[in-house]
Amino acid sequence: MGQAIQPAIFDGHNDVLLKLYRAGGASAVQGFVEGNAGAIDVPAAQAGGFAGGLFAVFVPSPMDLDEKFTEMTKDAYDLPLPDPIDWEDAFPIVMSQAAILFELEEQGALTICRSAAELRACLDAGKLAAVFHIEGAEAIDPDLNTLDVLYQAGLRSIGPVWSRKTIFGHGVPFRYPSTPDTGAGLTDHGLRLVKRCNVLGIMVDLSHLNEAGFWDVARHSAKPLVATHSNVHAICPHTRNLTDKQLAAIAESDGMVGLNFAVAFLRADGKMLPEVPLEQMIRHLDHLIETLGEDRVGFGSDYDGAIVPEPLQSCAGLPKLRAAMRQHGYDDALMTKLCHGNWLRVLEKTWGQ
Repeated sequence: MGQAIQPAIFDGHNDVLLKLYRAGGASAVQGFVEGNAGAIDVPAAQAGGFAGGLFAVFVPSPMDLDEKFTEMTKDAYDLPLPDPIDWEDAFPIVMSQAAILFELEEQGALTICRSAAELRACLDAGKLAAVFHIEGAEAIDPDLNTLDVLYQAGLRSIGPVWSRKTIFGHGVPFRYPSTPDTGAGLTDHGLRLVKRCNVLGIMVDLSHLNEAGFWDVARHSAKPLVATHSNVHAICPHTRNLTDKQLAAIAESDGMVGLNFAVAFLRADGKMLPEVPLEQMIRHLDHLIETLGEDRVGFGSDYDGAIVPEPLQSCAGLPKLRAAMRQHGYDDALMTKLCHGNWLRVLEKTWGQ
């Protein structure tokens, strides 16, 4: 790889599995291998120096995405949250998307990494690395039996909520302008989920949790606090973004934040419009580095699940982001940390392996 696609980028969040699930599941896998016009596929990853990331399993709610994104182009908005999803409805969808991930590995498109050592080996070999992640814990039963079984299947990261309520806690609505302080925190089930994740070595993702839930995790988790795909509230006052007080707590725990590419969380006006200069992303990175320290910042693109800046529509465009970072003055050591080193550090510390 030339300098334009180095250092390799390991990413905190994508929705490839949801995209493939909607496209027909296992029958869509070949498109990922050969190139399918998504934000992430094997040829685009090779072209952009995309080394892999957390591959999210997500149970979608019925909603009109065009209507949602149109509403988010207004000066202010407050989208109603979808209804909760029952375990019986969520579980088969999670199984289907997990099966797609396993099929991708069987086809040689990627390697599912269950330890930091496996992740480092993939990066060294130039093999696309995937961490099995669940966004929204609807498929986890109250007794957490499902969690234990999924851990054995390779699950290494979970978000207790995706915005809509679960039996474990409450997420933030898509609201601008607003703080993330939007309601009650974790339930008793949620506290048990966090503690069991600590025991197993499953990372708890704070993105989408409301502020009360964030502080509940901070009080009860013994592991680093991690938000896989969130941005700076002081720059963009959206519910999905983190306040400086939250960032200070993440720094104190030696955790990290992955910069979300979704434009509504980057732009100061909170609008879901793709005209976002790369310099705006650098503003968020600078603030995160200043608040968290250079060892606790990375990327969490939300590829294949969000509208992203025009230059970065595909991960093949990531050399443009690296060029902007270098032009801004980030040196080689900092580039390596931001692109993948910090994710390796925090996952190793969280997983204990």
